[in-house]
Amino acid sequence: MASLKELRNRIDSVKQTRKITSAMKLVAASKLKRAQEQAEASRPFADRMSAMLANLAAGVRDLPDAPRLLGGTGSDETHLIVVATADRGLCGGFNSSIVRGVRRRVTALQAEGKQVKLMLVGRKGRDMLRREFGDIIVEYVDGIAGKRRVDFGDAQLIADKILERFDAGEFDVCTLVFNKFKSAITQVLTFKQLIPVEPPVRDEEAAAEGGALYEFEPSEERILDELLPRNLAIQIFGALLENSASEQGARMAAMDSATRNAGDMIHRLTLSYNRQRQAQITKELIEIISGAEAV
Repeated sequence: MASLKELRNRIDSVKQTRKITSAMKLVAASKLKRAQEQAEASRPFADRMSAMLANLAAGVRDLPDAPRLLGGTGSDETHLIVVATADRGLCGGFNSSIVRGVRRRVTALQAEGKQVKLMLVGRKGRDMLRREFGDIIVEYVDGIAGKRRVDFGDAQLIADKILERFDAGEFDVCTLVFNKFKSAITQVLTFKQLIPVEPPVRDEEAAAEGGALYEFEPSEERILDELLPRNLAIQIFGALLENSASEQGARMAAMDSATRNAGDMIHRLTLSYNRQRQAQITKELIEIISGAEAV
């Protein structure tokens, strides 16, 4: 059994830990509000851009001169998976849920005989995946996941790296993996295909009406050459914002749970300390009384 001094030291240590987790919870809550606003503000534009290009892809992907970003290479043998995680831990299952999803996807693709390559954004994803898939990691992008504020230039940097590899013929399909923010305690693991553009998913009413028709001015080629790379950066930017909000929400929930657990532990340790202290006092009183009676 621990001595009274050891119990006091443990209580003090847990109290210090509770102060840290409580402070981290407050910091995460303040960051969450800003990150959530950014993520929600980016959704309408990114969703509309994605829907427009998906409708466009459905009409031109079979044409012989269709852009490769729109229609793909005609093959799906080589997959590039872009994994977006955080640079720091202490955020519950935020990073581990993404890594587990990537492991399942990689295993499934390799079982089908596909070649898989990984591009990692975030230190935690790199640390957790390189042990098992170090031989298929082709690039690691550092210095983005840990920034206080994600800007469009960060997404453009990742998009440029993806386009460079696509133009070099290194992959056929590119998929982005991230956590989509739903609430402070709920994140949705999302696999978003970036290249080629996914065909639209429409209900029966929309299918009966047909897809939207687009007229290009000055020319289809010039507009698509500008629009498709920009859409890639926009989708990545939206995913980074969703990831940032999800990370802060997960960290706030994790630190709240840690703070409450620390409080419970302090209560149990204090109870044990008081019981042991009372037992020691009772023992000393018995010894004094026994000594007095002996005299």
